[in-house]
Amino acid sequence: MPVQLNHHIVASTDPAGSAAWWGEMLGLGEPVRFGPFWQLTTDNGVNIDFGGMVQAEAVTPHHYAFLVGEDDFDATFGRIVERELDYYADPGGRQKHEINHNDGGRGVYFPDPDGQWLEIITRPYGG
Repeated sequence: MPVQLNHHIVASTDPAGSAAWWGEMLGLGEPVRFGPFWQLTTDNGVNIDFGGMVQAEAVTPHHYAFLVGEDDFDATFGRIVERELDYYADPGGRQKHEINHNDGGRGVYFPDPDGQWLEIITRPYGG
């Protein structure tokens, strides 16, 4: 069997709230309770788990990139704009309220309520 990412635990100050937020923003639906975790599953079968690593004050932000189709990009970007979230064309956060067109696709970065850095792209980089 080839090596595949099966699941990842995302640190959060509010696991249920973060899982619901990510599920709504990314169009992944409602999270499912699994043991001490709230779990979302991507279309390629990777589970994103929230909980078990709850931090009361703050979390160390990480970067999570999601490859999405054009329609899903439009839907997620629409939710970003509708919620008046800050978004950026670059990972350094210097190109505010812009999207990128790297490798012939579209991409945008935006933070979740804990400061985790989410990215949606329509084309893999360097591909």
